[in-house]
Amino acid sequence: MSPIPGWGGTGPAEAADPWWFELVADPTLPELLRRFNQAGVLAPADIHVATRLARLAGEADEQVLLAAALAVRGPRVGHVSVDLRRLRESVVVGEDEVDLEELPWPSPDGWIDRIARSPLVGTDAAPEWPGHPFRLVGCDLYLDRYWNDEVALAGDLAERAAADDRAWPSERPLSGADRAELDRLFPGPASADQRGAAEVALRRRLTVLAGGPGTGKTTTVARLLALLAGRRPHPAGRLPLMALAAPTGKAAARMEAAVRGEAARLEVPAEIRDALLRLEGTTLHRLLGTRPDRSGRFRHHRHHLLPHDIVVVDEASMVSLSMMTRLVEAVRSDAHLILVGDPEQLVSVEAGAVLADIVGATGDSPGRHSGDSPGRHSGDSPGRPSASADPTPGPRPQAGKGGRGPLSEAVFVLRTNHRFSGSLARLADAVRRGDAAATLDLLGSGDPAVEWVDTEPADLVGRPAARLPATGSLAQVATGIVDWAEAIRVASEAGDASGALAALRHHRVLCAHRRGPSGAATWNSLVEAWLAGADGNRPPSAWYAGRPVLVTANDYRLRLFNGDTGVVVAGPGGVGAGGTLPGPEAPGGHRVVFETGGAEGTGGAVPGRSVSPFLLDAVETVFAMTVHKSQGSEFDRVTLVLPPASSRLLTRQLLYTALTRARRSAVLIGTAVAVAEAVERPIARASGLGRMLWPDTIGS
Repeated sequence: MSPIPGWGGTGPAEAADPWWFELVADPTLPELLRRFNQAGVLAPADIHVATRLARLAGEADEQVLLAAALAVRGPRVGHVSVDLRRLRESVVVGEDEVDLEELPWPSPDGWIDRIARSPLVGTDAAPEWPGHPFRLVGCDLYLDRYWNDEVALAGDLAERAAADDRAWPSERPLSGADRAELDRLFPGPASADQRGAAEVALRRRLTVLAGGPGTGKTTTVARLLALLAGRRPHPAGRLPLMALAAPTGKAAARMEAAVRGEAARLEVPAEIRDALLRLEGTTLHRLLGTRPDRSGRFRHHRHHLLPHDIVVVDEASMVSLSMMTRLVEAVRSDAHLILVGDPEQLVSVEAGAVLADIVGATGDSPGRHSGDSPGRHSGDSPGRPSASADPTPGPRPQAGKGGRGPLSEAVFVLRTNHRFSGSLARLADAVRRGDAAATLDLLGSGDPAVEWVDTEPADLVGRPAARLPATGSLAQVATGIVDWAEAIRVASEAGDASGALAALRHHRVLCAHRRGPSGAATWNSLVEAWLAGADGNRPPSAWYAGRPVLVTANDYRLRLFNGDTGVVVAGPGGVGAGGTLPGPEAPGGHRVVFETGGAEGTGGAVPGRSVSPFLLDAVETVFAMTVHKSQGSEFDRVTLVLPPASSRLLTRQLLYTALTRARRSAVLIGTAVAVAEAVERPIARASGLGRMLWPDTIGS
């Protein structure tokens, strides 16, 4: 959120624009809340929720109201809690410079004492009374529902891991048949990493399979499912019931295609292969069963468990705290739960950084967790430790063997990269390690696989009439983008759906923001303007041949999911095995052709459904897309447009995620200051889950 126009937190309140939509128009609003609202720290929703709860509880202390509003704000910007001692240092406000030191912050010790006495707040002295909307734990203030979710999730994970330790002690040897099957499905030294992960999963009902792109996570999952299916026949003689799930429909479809593709190549009994080929991916919401009468609640829960024997969740880094809590509580205690993802990637847009907290210390070393490395955790400000690193009172799951944490034996991190190498891989690794000097050295090396244009993206956007630059690095980058877009258009106008989709997969412009000079909307318009300049004509309609489109909402009727991509192709459909849906044609008989039969960017996708544009009501142009939307996709080449160094979205995880979308080469547009800021700024998520699961490593 930006500060109110005319108000930067240091001038008189009268300077604020009284009609600004983010300004709370309430003459009775306490002055302390008004100041934080005018500075852009608190949104109207934060204040209205806090003041309403305060009226119900009879609370009038404006310092308590400020803390309550900040706690309401926390989940809105991704935090599970707020650290009252560090808020002054760590609050991030949009992309604008705001002097937070000039705001009237209460003194932390007195502030915490006043909050602890409030009827709004529950503390560890009265942990069981359910009437408090807020929970104070040490100096962390939670909305009570998020505290309950955090404790429940940590407890369920620890209990599941402890049960595994009792039933499957790590020193218990595998049978000869298990060893033989492992060696057959994961042959040779190149599969040693994946074979080790599968061995961990064989011993446990909870497995966390972490690793970056190209480390073989999906291959491991497919072969592990074949192994478990042959090892765990149901008492009635049937194969185990398996579920493939992901946070989004696109990720679920991608996992389904990848597992089926791997299953088709496996030398396993026909019954097992057929079972894997029949697996369908689903969203977590559909797996748990959404309830239209109760938002955020599901048909399957702790008292009505899922029927599945094996549940695999892909892209677990995108799962929020609330959703992960609901999932884990709904899985049977005797079922296999396998969480798959990259803890270094961007986290959920909702509250929490759950996968990173679960992986904990294991993210810093390959193979199985050793229990003695410093913890990875999510603080609430760049470069600072997790909120309340000191142990705090309250319920905590017990540590696992050796005091290392209850998940010490459940997590396996894959490090062997089977997909890319060279400068691009070294660059991604330097970013992952937070080494800004090495990152800048690699970018400046002159290697064509990692091109760098050291300038503000606004230099491209701000040119008169969006003309292509004539000379220099910017001209080369812009010309490459136009050549790519032209290749899509040429294939589309010829009615070549396969060629158009192949061209679309070749390249993508990635942005941190949706809007602004470095935003996806701006760059989509810019590419379209460059294309128009190439032939002197603007497209006659929004559905011009060669327009790439991104689905922005699930459409189960058309079997299109948020994140699916397609291309407008000339001619009356007639492509793909998926058939043509009824509906009027676009001008010129154009249709939108979407990929099926493989994940975008894997090379295995083929044109499938041909859909009339008039049936699509939630799509946007996708020459450029946000890095968040690109998660799970791969492209031959990526052009990354960095925002200014002041952007709160500019983080190490964003840069790492964007670079690892590229298979062969990447172009980065942004200043050295922005690059260094991104590398040195990990995602800031205040959370206590890591402390609960890794009590001997967090804060050590």
